[in-house]
Amino acid sequence: MKSSKIFTSAAIGALALGMSAAALADNWRFAHEEFEGDVQDVFALAFKDHIEANSDNTVQVFRFGELGESDDILEQAQAGILEFVNQSPGFSGAWLPAAQIFFVPYLLPTDQETVLEFFDSSVAINEMFPELYAEHNLELLKMYPEGEMVVTADEPVTSPEEFSGKRIRVMTNPLLSETYNAFGATPTPLPWGEVYGGLQTGLIDGQENPIFWIESGGLYEVSPNLIFTGHGWFTTAAMANKDFFDGLSADEQQLIRDAADTAYAQTMEHISGLADEALEKILAASDEVTVTRLTEEQIDSFRARADQVEAAYLDMTGDNGAMLLEQFKADLEAVQ
Repeated sequence: MKSSKIFTSAAIGALALGMSAAALADNWRFAHEEFEGDVQDVFALAFKDHIEANSDNTVQVFRFGELGESDDILEQAQAGILEFVNQSPGFSGAWLPAAQIFFVPYLLPTDQETVLEFFDSSVAINEMFPELYAEHNLELLKMYPEGEMVVTADEPVTSPEEFSGKRIRVMTNPLLSETYNAFGATPTPLPWGEVYGGLQTGLIDGQENPIFWIESGGLYEVSPNLIFTGHGWFTTAAMANKDFFDGLSADEQQLIRDAADTAYAQTMEHISGLADEALEKILAASDEVTVTRLTEEQIDSFRARADQVEAAYLDMTGDNGAMLLEQFKADLEAVQ
């Protein structure tokens, strides 16, 4: 979902309308990276509903593509054009290297109950990350998981050797490129808007995303071999422009925090069983799809390469990354 830097006149008009409305009333703008009905949309709408049910404020939600791609909406939030934004740390690596910690493979477990307990209780997520985002004029409201990452490819893959030579699309995230280098593939950064066509034409041989997004975006139609490697979860972050947030009254700040808590709870309920439902839809829609779930022995061949990715993370982030990683591991140990 990388920026194209080009906005349609409709998108600019939508922003202008929102800004003029904001002058007359408290109309807040919230942009996210996904389509209608997807996980980030569920979060944004639950957030909107809470704000509007408990105040006179309104929230205008913008979905993927309406105001550009992920980099675009992040820049708009930092500049104060948007009050709220939802962006995955996968797109934050260039300006917040420590956020790449979510792309150290096999760091997070695949068990959903454990993952949710970790996000609820983690000191790294709930205390350390807000300070890091604040340095970039962003008030971190919630970090939350969307689903286990699944790789799709032009053929089934069960080992790093079988990944050799395969061009796997990655987000604009240096550590994610390190991961697929370690896995034996050729990481290929590509904007989200070009992924379907890239798979269709053979520009790329595969990509990774949560299974609900593979279903929602129809990626299985052009990349039908699903590979469950167990290497991580897709994580995202809901944020506010910090200048905007700091300028609010204490009551309005609490309203926003409560809305984020409510949206988080509803979204975590939404993702329960979502992966299984999405896979069922995919299998019902196509008889060309294959599903490969790696055995523990096969996973070990990938996990053995995770140390070099962790080392790359530490090289990129220095002492701050080391402290965050240490706390991350302690938080994980506490819930496992």
